[in-house]
Amino acid sequence: MMVFYSKKQFTKVIKMLKPELLAPAGDLEKLKIAILYGADAVFIGGKEFSLRARASNFSLSDIKSACDYAKLHNAKIYVTTNIIAHNENLKNVDKYLLALNECGVSAVICSDPYIIETARKVVPNIEVHLSTQQSTTNSEAINFWYEQGVSRVVLARELSLKEIKLVKTKVKADIEVFIHGGMCVSYSGRCTLSNNMTDRDANRGGCAHSCRWNYRLFNQNDEMLSAKSGSFNLGSKDLNALRLIPDLIDAGVDSLKIEGRMKSIHYIATVVGTYRKLIDDYCENPQKFVFDDKYFNEISKAENRQTSTGALLGKPTENEQLYNVRTETPTQEFIGLVLDYDELNKIATIEQRNYFQSGERVEVFSPGFQKNYFKVGNIYDENNNNIDIARHPRQIVKLKIPFPVHPYDILRRSS
Repeated sequence: MMVFYSKKQFTKVIKMLKPELLAPAGDLEKLKIAILYGADAVFIGGKEFSLRARASNFSLSDIKSACDYAKLHNAKIYVTTNIIAHNENLKNVDKYLLALNECGVSAVICSDPYIIETARKVVPNIEVHLSTQQSTTNSEAINFWYEQGVSRVVLARELSLKEIKLVKTKVKADIEVFIHGGMCVSYSGRCTLSNNMTDRDANRGGCAHSCRWNYRLFNQNDEMLSAKSGSFNLGSKDLNALRLIPDLIDAGVDSLKIEGRMKSIHYIATVVGTYRKLIDDYCENPQKFVFDDKYFNEISKAENRQTSTGALLGKPTENEQLYNVRTETPTQEFIGLVLDYDELNKIATIEQRNYFQSGERVEVFSPGFQKNYFKVGNIYDENNNNIDIARHPRQIVKLKIPFPVHPYDILRRSS
């Protein structure tokens, strides 16, 4: 039997098959990496009204450059204006939003009703996305925000896949779901550990990540209960939803979001590149798709903490936490970033990111999940002096690579 779709239904089918891949960026270099390695959109923080105050964050001129670059690559830029605002934070919100509009921003991510209301009034052509800081967990709340002019809701990270599927059938707004990155041990980031211990407000951009500190536990008699391990911490394992991507796509999730504006370019390239490949592979032929461990193997090269599926498979247990455990061990080392390539002489200009030397086997990781390998021969510094080791941080070196490479290709020490 033939099935005919209305234009609206057809659009929904396309969205279900190919959700947006949304990546983080803390500066312009990271933004370019995210887009080149497959992000459909990138979320960034400005100098004002944004959480992650310790991220590099973007000036208005940087945001304009970001939007111009994204436009050239058919990508979008979303700016976080997601603080829980106090009265002193409300000054010049309208001016800032108008400036973002001039830059060409596609959406602002908000959690405060005043900022949402102001955005709808002064920049109606910019989409408003509701931040996960609002802890939205049900369809009625989503529909409420939709009626206030919010076009997309970033769901609370406490929802299971089953709940996400149900929510999606009952709402008009687009739905965005976190799929990878750091998780808060508290409920949707509503934590005051940092406020109390360091006077840095976690909900206004100053989180000190107090949950990841090392603690010692004592009973009422001042006897230390953590003597065997010495100390413990309260942090959550990072989120890794690789195996659940087909389910999230089938559920009709509109945007799949990676966390990590403070992460390295190696992390962004690896994680974005892996999810891009997985999404494309599944959407190309969902019926014949078979999950391959290559996705896990690749993404493990960037992870430095243990991971779990968070709440996606149900209520998290102690197995989703990092009690008494610190595991920050990348499996492969990021050693360089390609700046330029002389095709005639097959000489690449590299910015060193970690120590490497002649004789090492190196993996080149490129956009499109492309990988190639070579053995390092002679290394030359900027003055064309032959050196055996690239040992200085961000040292510019030149070396022969027998195949073409391109700016922003990643060099890793190969196992």
